[in-house]
Amino acid sequence: MSNKTLSDAQRAIIDGAKLDLMEHSPNRISQDAERRSLARNFCSDTVTAPSAEMLKFAMKATSVGDDVFGWDYCTNALEQHMAKICGKEAAIFVSSGTMGNQIALRCLFERPPYSVVCDHRSHIYKYEAGGAAFHSGAATIAVVPKDERYISLEDVKEHAITTDDIHYATTRVIALENTLNGTIHPQSSILEISRFAREHRMKMHLDGARLWHVSVETGLSLEELCKPFDTISLCFSKGLGTPAGSILVGPSDLITLARRYRKLFGGGMRQTGILSACAAYALNHHIALLPSVHSKAKRLADGLSKIGVEITEPTETCMVWFDPSSVGLTTHQIGKRAAQLEQPIMIFESNRLVVHIQTSDEAIDDFLNLVQAMAEEHKGGKLRVDGTSRSTHYPARL
Repeated sequence: MSNKTLSDAQRAIIDGAKLDLMEHSPNRISQDAERRSLARNFCSDTVTAPSAEMLKFAMKATSVGDDVFGWDYCTNALEQHMAKICGKEAAIFVSSGTMGNQIALRCLFERPPYSVVCDHRSHIYKYEAGGAAFHSGAATIAVVPKDERYISLEDVKEHAITTDDIHYATTRVIALENTLNGTIHPQSSILEISRFAREHRMKMHLDGARLWHVSVETGLSLEELCKPFDTISLCFSKGLGTPAGSILVGPSDLITLARRYRKLFGGGMRQTGILSACAAYALNHHIALLPSVHSKAKRLADGLSKIGVEITEPTETCMVWFDPSSVGLTTHQIGKRAAQLEQPIMIFESNRLVVHIQTSDEAIDDFLNLVQAMAEEHKGGKLRVDGTSRSTHYPARL
């Protein structure tokens, strides 16, 4: 049907559906300006955005097949590659790390009642909307590590339910996270927990959203890091700069089941080739940037420490945990002043700063200079704080 034969009603429907994004918002800024602002954003590594080079590559390399039918070349190639480098049989591309974790848990649990043991700070426990209970009907045993850093074999033995007594939900899965709050879980500890899990017929899942950081910092391959686990979820958008997407790797029969649950959960996407092409670009170019990210984070932590700010956790990868009360400041005060700079710096009003592949050295210098100036103002009784800052309804640990 040509436009000449359209009825007035049809033309009205077609015109009503149009959206001109170029003119939609009077506050719209250019992509370059958005990327420049990300260089001064310490809120999370989830803010990393596709570079112009990534988008150009993705548009050139993408396939346009239907992934739900298994027809998308780029996604198939990405899944095969990730399974290979992680030392597993198969992989499935999913929309998010939360979906990867929740599908993995649902596949690993065989018959209720059951429970999962995890760290009380873990994403699976705190930031996935109670998904283990909702999707899998699983009880969660949230463990506070004795050393306050990471779960040990001793912690697992104390909390895991190994009895078949009908009064209890037997532990069937141990879920670890690496890194957790930027801290690397030592592989020797993970291997101890894995041996215990096998002895008690438990499965092992890893939330490896930031496992890339562990690999480049320790020199251990992804295959070695993944070996103790049945399933592993790794994120492409958290820190690697892709628009969206994670990968779940594991045994072929479990990944086949995962495709069914992905569909059940509403996660089947069609032409995912462009997202997979972005992930391929990140693998080729952005993992190499992570050692620099770690160096910048450590420089930021060292700079704060020299000012007198307490660094509350060792800075091992991309996160700096700090307490400015030691110099008479609060994160709320720092956030307000940072937002007022001529070139604003964004932080959540929490005790965490996250460095990522798009963080600039200038932003680190400016932040340190700001904190130094505010500490001196407080010491002289002249601290000035007004204006607004970026707030968050969660404690900024995503």
